[in-house]
Amino acid sequence: MPHSSNDTPLVKRQKVTTVDRATKSASNASRLFAPFRTVGLVSPTSVPFSSIPLGKTTFQITTSVGRSLQTYDLRRGLNLVFVSRPQTPADITATLAWKEKVYAAWGGSRKGEEQGIWVIQRGRKVGELALPSDITEPIKQILVLGTWIIACASTRIEVFKTATLEHYTTIYTMSAANNGNEISGGVVSLPTFLNKIFVGRKDGWVEIWNISTGKLIYTILPPTPDAGAVTCLEPTTALSMVAIAYASGTLIIKNVLTDKTILSVEAGNPESPVTSVSFRSDGMGAGQDGRKDGVMATAGPSSGDITFWDLNGGGRVMGVLRSAHNPPSGEGKTVRGGVSKVEFLVGQPVIVTSGRDNSLKTWIFDETPFNAIPRILHERSGHAAPVNCLQFLPTDFDGADAGNKWLLSGGEDRSLWGWSLRRDGQSTELSQGNIRKKAKKVGILASNALKHGPTTTLEDLKAPEITCIASSLNRDGGMGAMPGNQPIWQRSQTKKQGQDAEISGMTGWESVVTAHKNDPLARTWFWGRKRAGRWAFPTGDGSNVSTVTISPCGTFAVVGSESGGIDMFNLQSGVHRQRFPSRLTPAQARQLRLQQSRQTDDVVHFHTETSKFSAGMGKHTKAVTGIVVDAMNKTVVSCALDGKIKFWDFLTGNLLEEINWAPMTFPTAIRYHAASNLVAFSCDDLSVRVVDMETKRTIREFWGPKDTINDFCFSHDGHWIIAASQDKIVRVWDLPTSHLIDAIKLEKPCRALAVSNSGEYLAATIQDQLGVTLWTNKSLFKHVATRQISEKEIGLVDAPTVSGEGNAGMLDGAFEDSEEADDNAVVAPSLDQLSSDMMTLSLVPKARWQTLLHLDLIKQRNKPKEAPKLPEKAPFFLPSTTGAASTQGQEKADGAVEDLGRSRITKLDKARFEENFASKLREGAESGNYDRFIEHLKSLSPSSADLELRSLTPGDGASSASNELLHFIHALTARLKIRRDYELTQVWMTVFLRLHSDEVMASPVLMEALSEWKSYQEKECTRLDGLVGYCSGVVGFLRSPRT
Repeated sequence: MPHSSNDTPLVKRQKVTTVDRATKSASNASRLFAPFRTVGLVSPTSVPFSSIPLGKTTFQITTSVGRSLQTYDLRRGLNLVFVSRPQTPADITATLAWKEKVYAAWGGSRKGEEQGIWVIQRGRKVGELALPSDITEPIKQILVLGTWIIACASTRIEVFKTATLEHYTTIYTMSAANNGNEISGGVVSLPTFLNKIFVGRKDGWVEIWNISTGKLIYTILPPTPDAGAVTCLEPTTALSMVAIAYASGTLIIKNVLTDKTILSVEAGNPESPVTSVSFRSDGMGAGQDGRKDGVMATAGPSSGDITFWDLNGGGRVMGVLRSAHNPPSGEGKTVRGGVSKVEFLVGQPVIVTSGRDNSLKTWIFDETPFNAIPRILHERSGHAAPVNCLQFLPTDFDGADAGNKWLLSGGEDRSLWGWSLRRDGQSTELSQGNIRKKAKKVGILASNALKHGPTTTLEDLKAPEITCIASSLNRDGGMGAMPGNQPIWQRSQTKKQGQDAEISGMTGWESVVTAHKNDPLARTWFWGRKRAGRWAFPTGDGSNVSTVTISPCGTFAVVGSESGGIDMFNLQSGVHRQRFPSRLTPAQARQLRLQQSRQTDDVVHFHTETSKFSAGMGKHTKAVTGIVVDAMNKTVVSCALDGKIKFWDFLTGNLLEEINWAPMTFPTAIRYHAASNLVAFSCDDLSVRVVDMETKRTIREFWGPKDTINDFCFSHDGHWIIAASQDKIVRVWDLPTSHLIDAIKLEKPCRALAVSNSGEYLAATIQDQLGVTLWTNKSLFKHVATRQISEKEIGLVDAPTVSGEGNAGMLDGAFEDSEEADDNAVVAPSLDQLSSDMMTLSLVPKARWQTLLHLDLIKQRNKPKEAPKLPEKAPFFLPSTTGAASTQGQEKADGAVEDLGRSRITKLDKARFEENFASKLREGAESGNYDRFIEHLKSLSPSSADLELRSLTPGDGASSASNELLHFIHALTARLKIRRDYELTQVWMTVFLRLHSDEVMASPVLMEALSEWKSYQEKECTRLDGLVGYCSGVVGFLRSPRT
């Protein structure tokens, strides 16, 4: 960048011209939030996983999460190593891992939908298979046979060359009635069968095709006419044998060479067919001692069980792994379950399973002592159903979790999860106890593996669906809270509670409380231990819990009921502490009845006493929809469907104030912001109202949603309110201005919202979708315009994705240049002063004029304390000198300096320098324009300016034309009149009076000029004080969220 020719300060960059740009289409991206990523997805689809060994040390397992693939490393404990990018244009329908590549088929599930097959390596797309243009069926399975790639659709099979990825041929299954030629059991190949594939059909036939010639070689018929469709094909570890499972539940092992049935077992039933079969290949696991070969595992989507078979001696059931995955829920399709695939790892006593419950698990068989049923080895999972509620963990007193790391979520699958936003491997589900052990005690896990229908139902052993979460880490004891195995969710008062309270007082106690659907108990949780807590708090009136909250101190839990009752419990001891309103003693009850009788007799007294609330009065008449406790533990605020908002005393339980919005509307939820002491309410009239806790008055009302408000929250600083409604739009209102400043329109409604304590993340859940989407706050890293927008400007926005494609990182906003040209932007004028009525400061650096103001102090501070000393001993190679000669040399040096001072050249330079300063001052005095003089003075260094001010002279005294002191005062007065360089004028006048105060006091002319300057100075100072005070008041009013 070229430098300026002079040393004057650079002018700040300003927009001086408008930029002509081509008209762009309006961007639908949010102005405040950028999509970041999605957490909580492991294996949410029914697409089976694909595994591949990496040498002899580990395996990589790839799962589908919609339009992306996630690859996990088994040696690292199922650690996520790759996420494929870019996303496929449509949902993935089949995957296959082969060598270092993964093949993914996508699309075709809907009529007219685009489809294809991508080749992905290390998470990146490296190639693509071109499908025939006439294919209209989705690819359900991919298989690689050396030089061939097989893509199986519903009624056709596409064959590609592995080396060039070129399409080779298409194989159509033999036609049959009632769509019997549909491929229902997939495609497999057998070792030593070169170029041969086995195709399972809906009519029970298994066709053998030569893919090189495209000819049908042989057809294997079903064992019985009513066997049904082929549901699964799997080659055995023995050569020339294949396992065939049918829809009727029959599973046979067929010798392909002789077309004879070697083994036949009833592995399922018509209601629960087998869809996944795998054979153990390490030569162990069968027999009484587990030393024989021949172990088979079967599973299906109708249950969460996995059955293990010993194929020696005709086949028998060795054991059943109960509830390996969640079974299909009786509550509907929203809660997913069932096993989608089981697979033994090659040469390992390990089996990998995946289910529609969004989980991927590995199990290992113990050899000593031998056990036919494996135990869990690794697990990665998430919510099996959509999420109902979200909450970021608050910052604890040590700041260890920083309020940004952990996100709590409660889903329809009856689970409570803690998601780590820094490391996915730390995310975990909070334990509800040993569910499998409970199931065995109550007999749910029966020993009959062939029981018809779903064999396990564990829903009754888990807590009901979570509807509300409250947390406070101030009393959380971490991993050391309440050591040992403590009973969970105790309902009755026990004698052991005193001992528990003493232990918890030293180690900490529960920090999370949840409300559950159609449940009269509010349950506690240990966050540090990631497990269920000791207490289950019942409502005082016996009705179901509707909402919960925790006091900021972390000691008390407040529970609201559907009948209007509010109860407070101590989290340390589990004891009931207060009721809102408080319970009356017999004496208080008699006094209340007496007071009511007096009020009915005296109408005037009744009207004067209606504003006061008696003890024990004021209970909500309908379900409580929200409760909060203020930051000082003094006030409890509750709202209910009766349209009333009540303010209770925290200690006594008495009603202090009440706001009645009935019958106009009623609040459906409440949110509290401690820093601004504001509470916000979402109402059934599709509005959000904000109430000041101090004045108990409504200060803001926000309108705009066209349907029910699902959730809302404050921003971290209390300046925004973010609300998600059923009309698929997330709206952001600015509290100080009451403007709608941003809106995000999604494809589906948002169910829950949460903002992190630092404001970096906005977490949201989408209706009928698994996982939690994260958005980053752009305003933390760059300026974002907050002008009001209209509903017409709201456009559809893409939600965050698992792969992160098209998403913005946390710091991306800090490095991107804003290219948006505001149509209403005002072009900055090129004038030095915007208006003559505005006081303008100079562009001189602050350090320069501050140095001039304190130059004497700086010189005094920099003055050396001692004169320089000669070295005690000179180096040996220098000639020695006497003290007299040294003194003589010093005198010669001093004389040289004096001669230099008397040098003619030096005198001429000094005179020329002084003449430049004085001439500009005289020119300004003659013309009345001191601009050139002021600009010259501004360009001087502090020491030069101090020297020039010291050199000012009063002249001969007879004429004012030669009085430089008078001209200087007039120059500063003229600068003050035009309101420019205000701070420099003050500094120059201060230094001038410090240097020439005696001369000014002795001259009446100078005193008169100084009096004129003083009058203008006082007038301008008074005007500036008024303007600054007014502006600071307006800014304070706008910045306060309570206004």
